Amino acid sequence: MTRALLIVDVQNDFTEGGALAVEGGDAVASAVSDLLASRADDYAVIIASRDWHDAEGDNGGHFADAPDYVDSWPAHCVADTAGADYDPLLVTDAVTHHVRKGQGVPAYSMFEGVAEDGASVAEVLAAHGVTDADIVGIATDHCVRASALDAIEHGVHVRVLTDLTAGVGVESSEAALAELAHAGAVLAVSADATDGDSA
Repeated sequence: MTRALLIVDVQNDFTEGGALAVEGGDAVASAVSDLLASRADDYAVIIASRDWHDAEGDNGGHFADAPDYVDSWPAHCVADTAGADYDPLLVTDAVTHHVRKGQGVPAYSMFEGVAEDGASVAEVLAAHGVTDADIVGIATDHCVRASALDAIEHGVHVRVLTDLTAGVGVESSEAALAELAHAGAVLAVSADATDGDSA
């Protein structure tokens, strides 16, 4: 078994004080840093994604002045702005691949983005023989959900570390986790998820 850690969108605009702040975002950033400090060696690959939207235009309808918060949103995570930076509580030293997504188009899954060398997440995972992935980040009911579903679709055994995620809504997050479990993901907490465990 070769395991990856996928860190989804732990960015300033999605944590407290950001344009689309998610309650508990800073706590997730800090807890993921703790995980990396103690267990980075459990992972063959550590991939962190960021929304990286264009400053000009509406990014394919993703930005709107009157957003519906379903398919359109206020401007957020604009490329090369503080909002697009990683939350300062997230220590990224152990990250092996940084992925940017949503460059001019809507993108929720990190599988829609590309790494610095132009490789897709699926290509990075395949190149390292990854069979299993732990997924953490923001938001449970949006980009974590989409990234986990895509990982499953690519044949990866997914484990969502639920204590290292934060969602926009309680009910929508619970529904997303139920959907992921139904699709085959294991729902676990980080304290129980040492390398080699299945739950």
